Amino acid sequence: MRSKSLWACLLLAVIVTGGLLWRVKHAYRPYAAPPILSNARWDQKAASYLDSRELWWQAWPDAQESHGTICISCHTAVPYAFARPVLRQRLNETAMPAPEKIMLESVEKRVSHWSEMAPFYSDADTGPGKTAQSHATEAVLNAVILASYDARQGHLRPITRTAFSNAWALQEQTGDIAGAWKWQDFHLAPWESVESGYQGAAWLMLEVGTAPDQYASDPEVRENVARLRQYLRRQYATQPLMSQLYVLWASAKVPGLLTSSEQETLLNTLESLQQPDGGWSLPSLNKWKRQDDTPQPTDSDGLATSLAVLSIEESGQDPHDSALNRGLEWLEQHQEKDGKWQASSLNMQRDPKSDEALFMSDAATGYAVLALEKRRPVVPEGSISKSLHRNAKACGGCPLSLANEKGGPFRGRPSTFLLQGRATYSDPTGQKQDLQQRSY
Repeated sequence: MRSKSLWACLLLAVIVTGGLLWRVKHAYRPYAAPPILSNARWDQKAASYLDSRELWWQAWPDAQESHGTICISCHTAVPYAFARPVLRQRLNETAMPAPEKIMLESVEKRVSHWSEMAPFYSDADTGPGKTAQSHATEAVLNAVILASYDARQGHLRPITRTAFSNAWALQEQTGDIAGAWKWQDFHLAPWESVESGYQGAAWLMLEVGTAPDQYASDPEVRENVARLRQYLRRQYATQPLMSQLYVLWASAKVPGLLTSSEQETLLNTLESLQQPDGGWSLPSLNKWKRQDDTPQPTDSDGLATSLAVLSIEESGQDPHDSALNRGLEWLEQHQEKDGKWQASSLNMQRDPKSDEALFMSDAATGYAVLALEKRRPVVPEGSISKSLHRNAKACGGCPLSLANEKGGPFRGRPSTFLLQGRATYSDPTGQKQDLQQRSY
């Protein structure tokens, strides 16, 4: 009887072990592009690509972390978190797709069990200082992701406040980077190098500026926010152009981050670097020597162009601006069949068939979604676009008669009306209503 029991136990062990090996073997697959959606709109194709890449990332062995969680990457996960809710709204999806839900639940789990979570990298495995760098970098990214979701909902959840608290607790108090954070540095531009911490700080400031419930004015974090602002101002002039673009983006939400002179200089520099085809090249925004000594590509790419266009849009530039519209046209014309916008590594010439070669395209696609979402049709002088009629919630969809503060008609994209003067409309009763505080 004991012999039979022993054999039964051995058989069970073999079955269980075989099942586990099957899961390990089949959980991860090399990335396969989604089916080509030949008749799909740009946003449908972008959603398909981003979902497929996030699924690949979640199964990639190198992205697996403690307690069944997933590493948050600046190149794949963060742009995905920014872009996917935008696409979900555009596509009228009623629920989060599985990759987005898994990503968000992983971030929330790591925040809620922060003290138990092993950092993504450690001193023992990757060298001195990496534990502290990894811990601080993740704390910032967790807060950035959760706050970006809460901003869309109009309420800051307790889990997001905890994520902010985790980040503030690791904010540097003294030294050259006082106000910022130690950042993951593997000498890999643009997100894991000595300059990357500035971008991370700008990301966090962007989310602080848009956080609901007047979070930025909370007495408990006021000093942290002031310290962060001082760091961004103090270090701005020494940053590569790509990092400065993040501050231009954030300055739309946090007045005073840039002076008017700094903004004008940055926009002029950006315009001077625009290529004849209307796009921008990442090496022109972030000069970097490749580790394998191969030459940097000079063609326009999706990441540089998306960041440039998005930053110009956020700056409140005239919607008729030539650089802006040429950049938008480049994005409209350069989405690939599988839904992505292409970009290449700054660090080396990667095998285009490798999974890692798509990291920069992941980021390019996420930011392209944000840039194209902010695009608005230009309103001819003396006319009002149909999109403005549809979105004019202030008057319940009634016909609008818009005028600027001098009494003349508005000219520009609907989203920029409030930047160009005081707007009024005549409601159905003929009464003038002020649109100055309204956003369309």
